Amino acid sequence: MGRRSRGRRLQQQQRPEGAEDGAEGGGKRGEAGWEGGYPEIVKENKLFEHYYQELKIVPEGEWDQFMGALREPLPATLRITGYKRYPEELAWHTNLSRKILRKSPQLEKFHQFLVSETESGNISRQEAVSMIPPLLLNVQPHHKGFVIANDVDNKRCYLLVHQAKRLSSPCIMVVNHDASSIPRLLIDVDGRKEILFYDRILCDVPCSGDGTMRKNIDVWKKWTTLNSLQLHGLQLRIATRGAEQLAEGGRMVYSTCSLNPIEDEAVIASLLEKSEGALELADVSSELPGLKWMPGIMQWKVMTKDGQWFTDWDDVPHSRHTQIRPTMFPPKDPEKLQAMRLERCLRILPHHQNTGGFFVAVLVKKSSMPWNKRQQKLQGKSAESRETTQLSPADPTEGKPADPSKLESQSVTGTGDTEIIQTTENLENNGNKKDGVCGPPPSKKMKLFGFKEDPFVFIPEDDPLLPPIEKFYALDPSFPKMNLLTRTTEGKKRQLYMVSKELRNVLLNNSERMKVINTGIKVWCRNNSGEEFDCAFRLAQEGIYTLYPFINSRIITVSMEDVKTLLTQENPFFRKLSSETYSQAKDLAKGSIVLKYEPDSANPDALQCPIVMCGWRGKASIRTFVPKNERLHYLRMMGLEVLAEKKKEEVVLAGESAGSAGQPEDEVSEEQRAGEAGSLDAEADCDPDAEAGCDPAGAEPPR
Repeated sequence: MGRRSRGRRLQQQQRPEGAEDGAEGGGKRGEAGWEGGYPEIVKENKLFEHYYQELKIVPEGEWDQFMGALREPLPATLRITGYKRYPEELAWHTNLSRKILRKSPQLEKFHQFLVSETESGNISRQEAVSMIPPLLLNVQPHHKGFVIANDVDNKRCYLLVHQAKRLSSPCIMVVNHDASSIPRLLIDVDGRKEILFYDRILCDVPCSGDGTMRKNIDVWKKWTTLNSLQLHGLQLRIATRGAEQLAEGGRMVYSTCSLNPIEDEAVIASLLEKSEGALELADVSSELPGLKWMPGIMQWKVMTKDGQWFTDWDDVPHSRHTQIRPTMFPPKDPEKLQAMRLERCLRILPHHQNTGGFFVAVLVKKSSMPWNKRQQKLQGKSAESRETTQLSPADPTEGKPADPSKLESQSVTGTGDTEIIQTTENLENNGNKKDGVCGPPPSKKMKLFGFKEDPFVFIPEDDPLLPPIEKFYALDPSFPKMNLLTRTTEGKKRQLYMVSKELRNVLLNNSERMKVINTGIKVWCRNNSGEEFDCAFRLAQEGIYTLYPFINSRIITVSMEDVKTLLTQENPFFRKLSSETYSQAKDLAKGSIVLKYEPDSANPDALQCPIVMCGWRGKASIRTFVPKNERLHYLRMMGLEVLAEKKKEEVVLAGESAGSAGQPEDEVSEEQRAGEAGSLDAEADCDPDAEAGCDPAGAEPPR
């Protein structure tokens, strides 16, 4: 830390005279809002320009515009979470850089809005070109209904978990594997095990990232063709593994934020060639009509880091064979090259629509990969052999279940979108899965890095903790209680999570094959003094929209004014709520409740979307358990302008006094103030009826 501080001081001393504070030496960069004490990075790389000019990836006459766009900061963009019933204009583009948004006092309010709405999951701040691959996936309602997100980096997996938690979905699982060897997963279908094939695969591979120069400025000085040469093999292995696990008729989108054909067309051409017709490039030219793109290129050359060019694999000296591989070159056969239709790939250039550089290719699987077909033929021959040869009673393998660790090497039979494993293994003999416990895979099976994850333990349907919950909330008989799980095998169950039935199937049948970092959403939390109430578990806001359709009791319908009161006051007494709300609450026993706002179509000025919140019916008051940013979101939708003061960390409502809009100062205890801090993910153990103290949802209500 000391060395870094000394470096900063030295850099500040060396700045030119007259340079404005934070402008990094003035010039265009300072005018664009770039700030900091570091020397300005010169946005020049002659080898980069020579390489791409030689490959002719930019249309004639547009090179200056291309380079000019790369030297400008990338504008901030955002997208609205589409499934939350918002308008069709789901993506928005600003002409402001991310740094200007963060630093400009005039934009502070807008920046707070972006941060708050991002944390609540209503928007995502994402580069415009990164929004393209999910759109081209063209996911359909009849697909399997869950998402498995993978990253090889353990730390990045937890960033994925954070992103997934914002969506509050029971259909997401985050796993930690090398994508080039990600294991095949099994599912139970009518008592037999079948290999899981995916309807859609987004193959966003590691890349050199020279399309990100506008936001990752270090690329300017670090760029070399060696990065692409070193990544090509890994990219091809990941894409091949993805194609293997794609269902027939399924679609795989391959994408990079690189402009280099070694990482782009070369990978696609090699994959198409080895697929022997099993894969083909889809024509998606009409699927995104507003997008400007260039077609994939058909010819390219390979350049070493020192500028030596090769146009053909036969010209590469033996000493270079470890660095340059034959799959990096275009196919020699003109007919074969033409049949690949590489022009169907999409190249996004920065100057066409003020974006980053990007490459996308959409592949459709027509049949099994050729090596899988050969395995099927071998399996057919072995089946004929088994029909004529019976195991003798002395055979030591007779009647024994197959070793789960060897299932991938066994012969398989293709049956539509799945492959049936030819094994006598039953569901009860799946490795370390015992009584619904899905723990991390043993270290002997695979190398594990990062934190050791807690197991996923499905709650037995006859567990004694379930009947009080079912009775207290009058759960519908259709409630899938078999999908409830916890993360502990010992002691009291403190949090209950819920997954979709499809992910339950995946979890129960693959505990030895994959390292699961996180899945499911929190639906119930144990009260610290829960035994005093009829039910020891209170509702969690994270999972309320999933759980609400099954709840038939303890629901209080509230007005818009009640919602404002509940979200701006810590523990409003019954007298502060409408008479209709009080009449519903007065006869309820103390404990967790659902607060539901239904829009009034007869009153167009009122909020026209429903709200479901978790609350607590206390002795003489009601409180909500809603995280801070979700509270702010609801208040904004009701037309209340929210201003945050960073230093005081207070929230006030514009145009209203603290006495009328917020909680009166004499009703706010020091314990309440202390309890307002916390993490959105960490649920504290507390008594919700204490009328003060901690907020288990990590909420920081406005005052």
